[in-house]
Amino acid sequence: MEEKTKVKGHDFNEGLDYAKLFSDYKTFGLQATNLSLAIDQINQMIRWRLSDEPIEEDDGIRMPEERKKVRCTIFLGYTSNLVSCGVREIIKYLCQHKMIDCIVTTAGGVEEDLMNCLGNTFVGESNSKGNELLKQEMNRNGNILTPKNNYEKLKKWMIPIIDSMYKQQEKDSIYFTPSDIINRFGKEINNPKSIYYWCSKNDIPVFCPAFTDGVIGDVMYIYSYQHTDFVIDILDDLRRLNKIVFAARKTGAIILGGGVIKHHVCNANLMRNGADYSVYVNTGIEYDASDAGATPDEAVSWGKIKSEAKPVKVYAEASLVFPIIVAETFVKNKELASKLTV
Repeated sequence: MEEKTKVKGHDFNEGLDYAKLFSDYKTFGLQATNLSLAIDQINQMIRWRLSDEPIEEDDGIRMPEERKKVRCTIFLGYTSNLVSCGVREIIKYLCQHKMIDCIVTTAGGVEEDLMNCLGNTFVGESNSKGNELLKQEMNRNGNILTPKNNYEKLKKWMIPIIDSMYKQQEKDSIYFTPSDIINRFGKEINNPKSIYYWCSKNDIPVFCPAFTDGVIGDVMYIYSYQHTDFVIDILDDLRRLNKIVFAARKTGAIILGGGVIKHHVCNANLMRNGADYSVYVNTGIEYDASDAGATPDEAVSWGKIKSEAKPVKVYAEASLVFPIIVAETFVKNKELASKLTV
């Protein structure tokens, strides 16, 4: 019979040691134990980056040569609210130091980052009255307030870039994908505070399956009336994402939130008979059969996570726990996490 782990908390009589505190989470029980298991999963992803297992040649993969040699390809999926809040800086850190290989996010996850380079957002109150904020020209996401003018700045900033890409489409007879456009945005914003500046600089592809769902879509919609032949090729992005999956020796998925970003990462991994490592962080429950609330075990039933894997779901709001997860994984193993070759 397998020996059971005893429940044991943390003794602050030993002094203030956050590393020891988080290490002790494993025997707390409840979501503290799940958080500790999530940290273990991600540390396994990182350790695989320096495995000496041989790697086959990959043909036709649109990735830098050194990234083809990654032993565990790490996918990061997140929803837009995490870019609206201070988790943005933590995601930026991961991209800046090349600690992840591929991002899947929403249109809001792109535009919120760019807007924060053009204007400030503010901490407000979740119970602020909507009609009062409307008069103040403030938009509210939870307890985060964004001036309406920030969106206007973003639209003005985007239009010349879209126009330039349209002219290139006409000249060279090529169609751009959402990931191409996001890459171009990252170059044009030219601000090291931006997630997508670093993605562009470090060749980290960013996929956005719901690219038109936001201000970006509004700009594209208006632009399409003037240029009816302007085309964005979503299908080529799907091919590119699946090529990355096929090329991976092992895969790890870190998914913050639910919906389209969660399913897009999981469904891509279905193409290789499942991810090897998976960590979900969200507050969804499974009883309504929604994708957001679906547990990792449900993904196993589809072949999106390998049956022998030990995936973890942390039932928590990501801004509370993701900083701890990153501190106890990528930050602690900075040299290991960002090293792409042996």
